[in-house]
Amino acid sequence: MIPVHASRVVRRTPHDPEAFTQGLFWQASSLFESTGLVGRSTVRRVRLRDGKVLRSVPFPEGTFGEGIAPWGDEIVGVTYQGGVGLRWDAETLAETGRFAFDGEGWGLAQDGESLILSDGTPVLRFLDPATAAVRRRLLVTAGGRPLPWLNALAWRRGEILANVFTLPAIARIDPASGAVRGWIDVAALVAACAGGDPEKVANGIAWDEAGERLFVTGKNWPWLYEIAIG
Repeated sequence: MIPVHASRVVRRTPHDPEAFTQGLFWQASSLFESTGLVGRSTVRRVRLRDGKVLRSVPFPEGTFGEGIAPWGDEIVGVTYQGGVGLRWDAETLAETGRFAFDGEGWGLAQDGESLILSDGTPVLRFLDPATAAVRRRLLVTAGGRPLPWLNALAWRRGEILANVFTLPAIARIDPASGAVRGWIDVAALVAACAGGDPEKVANGIAWDEAGERLFVTGKNWPWLYEIAIG
């Protein structure tokens, strides 16, 4: 039996309800977010206390933005289709480069050595941050069965956290075996923010390592939550 961990809201702060959230991370006292939909996809720096967008740049024209992750002094991001990877300067959000990858892009995180890419399948790919070459693949399983629809990702305390498309729970994944070692229940947050809209799924996880804070939000949610587990 996989344990299910309750989530307790520590605080909530405003979140842009027009943001179709695809990626989220915390770095250098700043919250960074990517949003999706063709013609509306952006990478942005957001002020935590009130949700104000401090700086925003669009994804390339005609693309659907997906996950982002920090790497050094850059932000790395991927598109949903077309295999376009992008790099931006973390301070200015100016584009600094592009790369190609195979298949779809959904979520992105990093473990200090590799970028971790989800593509909606049960398999996570670990990429070389410089070349985007695949270093290894990890089959994610829950109760021994492959777990599809892996979406937004985050790295926290030696494990991978993953939104699973349409599920009101976050998977805690062992990065060595791929086994789901626990679920974080966010059903109450989905109920509070989605209003029954099936598109307003939980999506977006950020871990503040220095402050030991976990943030979660969703697509077009009016709130971003800091939660405690247990």
